[in-house]
Amino acid sequence: MTKHILIAGATGKTGRILTRLLIDQGHAVTALVRDGSDTGVLPEGAELRRADLTNLQPGVCHGADVVIFAAGSGGSTGPDMTEKVDRQGAMRLVDLARDAGAGRFVMLSSVGADQAEPGGDLAHYLKAKHDADQHLKASGLTYAILRPVALTDDDPGNGVILGDDVDKTAKASRADVARVLARAATTDELDGQALNMQSA
Repeated sequence: MTKHILIAGATGKTGRILTRLLIDQGHAVTALVRDGSDTGVLPEGAELRRADLTNLQPGVCHGADVVIFAAGSGGSTGPDMTEKVDRQGAMRLVDLARDAGAGRFVMLSSVGADQAEPGGDLAHYLKAKHDADQHLKASGLTYAILRPVALTDDDPGNGVILGDDVDKTAKASRADVARVLARAATTDELDGQALNMQSA
């Protein structure tokens, strides 16, 4: 069955793979893009909806069966943008998806985001991801949360490992991450779960 899927972060490295995958599967994909985004990286067939994750307006999720948050300020940004995008932007998108009656929300998170008080160089980033994940869990929406290990631009692996068996020092190809996000968006197999993930 064709689903209407809204993707935040569609022009990112993982997002553009995901967008193409879902369109190839026959779904109707809307890319949430801010002014200045390079929309030329998106495949033919992707619809565009202008919005800024730092200032999301009501109605941005209108018509979406599924909303996917695949955006991010990245681990190298300062706390200010991490707060605006990875925490506040993600949480606001969850609220707007719920208000719009979306049937499912899929969150691209990060390994380590299960910690309420993370340490290390990425502490502010992981804390933002943790708070957004918790907000989604408490939202009442049907959800799936994917927490991949370090991302690479490698070709897909020989499958993926999900859950407690993941080696947190391993790698996850963006192509594999996109495949799992698509699965989470279009099936109920990962509903209600927050899963670590690596390429096999």
